[in-house]
Amino acid sequence: MTTLFTNARLIDPKTLTDTLGSLLVQDGKIKAVGAEVDLPEDAEVVDCGGKYLAPGIVDIGVKVCEPGERHKESFKTAGLAAAAGGVTTMVTRPDTIPAVDSPETLEFATRRANQAAPVNVVSMAALTKGREGREMTEFGFLLDAGAVAFTDCDHVVTNTKVLSRAMTYARSLGALVISHPQEPGMSKDAAVTSGKFASLRGLPAVSPMAERMGLDRDIALVEMTGVKYHADQITCARALPSLERAKANGFDVTAGTSIHHLTLNELDVADYRTFFKIKPPLRSEDDRIAIIHAVKSGLIDIISSMHTPQDEESKRLPFEEAASGAVALETLLPAAMQLYHNDYLSLPELWRAMALNPANRLGLPGGRLEVGSPADLVLFDADAPFILDRFKLNSKSKNTPFDGRQMQGKVLATYVAGAAVYRRQ
Repeated sequence: MTTLFTNARLIDPKTLTDTLGSLLVQDGKIKAVGAEVDLPEDAEVVDCGGKYLAPGIVDIGVKVCEPGERHKESFKTAGLAAAAGGVTTMVTRPDTIPAVDSPETLEFATRRANQAAPVNVVSMAALTKGREGREMTEFGFLLDAGAVAFTDCDHVVTNTKVLSRAMTYARSLGALVISHPQEPGMSKDAAVTSGKFASLRGLPAVSPMAERMGLDRDIALVEMTGVKYHADQITCARALPSLERAKANGFDVTAGTSIHHLTLNELDVADYRTFFKIKPPLRSEDDRIAIIHAVKSGLIDIISSMHTPQDEESKRLPFEEAASGAVALETLLPAAMQLYHNDYLSLPELWRAMALNPANRLGLPGGRLEVGSPADLVLFDADAPFILDRFKLNSKSKNTPFDGRQMQGKVLATYVAGAAVYRRQ
């Protein structure tokens, strides 16, 4: 099948350009791209009407609740949400029930994803068995089964000797370790970030220094072991100097942040609204701005949704007892448009962080508009306004902090290997 996209604003995250042109897709791959592309006789023509055409988003850290909690999210519903949100590759977390800590569980997840999801799905595996921090998993077998990285997600490994051994073994196999930088003792049972607002609300809080302390420990182990390392969420300004030093020292270190920490702050919790309870907790406005600048400079490499479905029963509880997390596969792109419309980040800079960098970090072929790359694409209108209705989301769970909010940015179509997996009606 051959498709020619014409009259498109092409967002190239590698060259950081936004140009009017055309893109030719043939046999699922990008065949040609530029200001003028010859039209083959058998090509289907898609007139983009001057809207934006960009690489599909590569979203690291998506929780799909199979196995164990399928009532919260399945591969089918997560895949539909991803397609509607312009996400063409979901990188799923291993924090399921049971955890993805064996080749058999990983193969089950891969098989279910291939059957049900219309987008690409690759999986991370647990760093330790049961994510309990005591015994590392069988990295070699899990790599052979398709694992792209190893992480215990928000279960921080407290035994430094176990973590150092896991990192050493991962280094010998060239595997990527993804960590959640927090000092677990300080952050235990915390619901918000410490400060005047937390004190006024009487909520259990954690200092931003807990993130800095966790990151410092991890970086020391990176220096000791030489492992490839990625911090899943850097959310406060105090952690940035440590990250900057690690990169300046030449360590193989990257970092991400979530779209919620880029677009919301601690005051959004307001009247104990549990849809705003996420992990790590929302930070101060000063922290939010600092993290945006870190993304712009390239110090923070990746923006992700950290899609975490929770059912109504988990959220309709007193704030400190409610489950953490928010769904974000469908809201990632329109939320990111807030950063564009507020002149914080350009569209190529956003797509560098949402597509190119995550693909590069995991060794995936997508995330770029280059000849020979997979034709995983998103066509979107950056300016289209709408009011978000959580009940219209494709996810089974509806726990979004953006419910009822005026937003801008609609996905018009999503393509995986050149085939349309979503078209806005």
